[in-house]
Amino acid sequence: MNRRDRRDGQGWHGHAMKRAGVLAGCTALVLALTGTTAQARPAHGDPARATLPAGDGWGSYGSGTTGGAAADREHVFTVRTWAEFRAALTAGGSGPRIIKVKGMIDAVPDGCDAFAVPGYDFGAYLEKYAPETWGLDTDLSAEPDDSPEGLRRASAARQDRAVKADVPANTTIIGVGRNAGFKGASLQLRGVDNVIVRNLTLESPVDCFPQWDPTDGAKGNWNSEYDSVVVHGSAHVWLDHNTFTDGEHPDSAAPTHFGMLYQQHDGQLDIVRGADHVTASWNVFTEHDKTILIGNSDGESAAAVDRGRLKVTFHHNLFHDLVERAPRVRFGQVDVYNNHFVAGKTYSYSFGIGKESQLVAEHNAFTLPEGTSPAKILKRWNDAPVTAAHNRVDGRATDLIAAHNAENPATPLRSGAGWTPTLRTTVHPAWAVPAVVAHGAGAGRLR
Repeated sequence: MNRRDRRDGQGWHGHAMKRAGVLAGCTALVLALTGTTAQARPAHGDPARATLPAGDGWGSYGSGTTGGAAADREHVFTVRTWAEFRAALTAGGSGPRIIKVKGMIDAVPDGCDAFAVPGYDFGAYLEKYAPETWGLDTDLSAEPDDSPEGLRRASAARQDRAVKADVPANTTIIGVGRNAGFKGASLQLRGVDNVIVRNLTLESPVDCFPQWDPTDGAKGNWNSEYDSVVVHGSAHVWLDHNTFTDGEHPDSAAPTHFGMLYQQHDGQLDIVRGADHVTASWNVFTEHDKTILIGNSDGESAAAVDRGRLKVTFHHNLFHDLVERAPRVRFGQVDVYNNHFVAGKTYSYSFGIGKESQLVAEHNAFTLPEGTSPAKILKRWNDAPVTAAHNRVDGRATDLIAAHNAENPATPLRSGAGWTPTLRTTVHPAWAVPAVVAHGAGAGRLR
């Protein structure tokens, strides 16, 4: 996903408050007037043993989400390196575990060159597949293993094995203090139940070996791998007080090759392939292009898995300086309330309305660049019903569906998602959301 602008000197929290016209000194008053959203109460004062509160979004449905709260002392690990973290994920069998992360852990400490197989040369890759010589009508899938593309594939496979970490069921991963997390890592929640990820800064993985696809679009395109977090066929997941960022590698600093951005980022969060009952609360998502995907395909094989699933709640998150997909939704019943969306110069849209989606977007605040129409907030990819009520854009109550339909009469959106969310904690009025979110969202802000 393309992160095109670096955060400014204020950081996203201060920037969000300024753009919303909310004075920092008003925060305490706002919280006193509206109350604060229910927060997890950790056992014995240890946030690592906190569980998702009852009624807190889809993640609390049914058996709820407790992660590794029940871990015995032998299954509580403190890690400071990528090797220690991966070892903790597999140690001690299948029982509950808590992994405490200290400091920023780099999954690629030796850089991209460590993954390149003998003979791989990016200059040779560019020379062979330049559009003026290779053309734009033939993809590279049939290239042999000893070709520049074959050597790229082998190098990419090395990186894949190195930066992905499979998270087991009944696990809590939590950052210790205000500066803990991962750089260049991809946390994989695949086919597991009951996982908590909290208080981490997650700097987006950089794909060292993006693939050139001449047939992608009219001009070809660079495609990359690795999301910061992938929830694939998993259930009962709580993502809380994390900061998802491009950090030191924004898209704005990326070069162009073959006339296209050399894209080395994929997504920040994917919830796909029958994943279900997820709550994402009090996170910051910043500096990214294609940020969050819920449901990865319109195809019938995906539909057979995703229909009736992909139930996700987003509340009290800050979406700052993103281009699109916050989130893009297929199939799922997705509840998005009390979030603050602060758009930048490259803004495309926030909510992608996809096949058979049932999005409810209520009590959110949007801060848009001057001259940007609120009609951009909703983007229709397929005909699906939407509920969008009690939202404010630049401080004014705004009917998002009416705004979209006024500017897109040929592709109108239908109002009424067909379901009413009941799994919510404190719901703040939209006017209070910028201050409340700025006060509490992101890594290092657990209370």
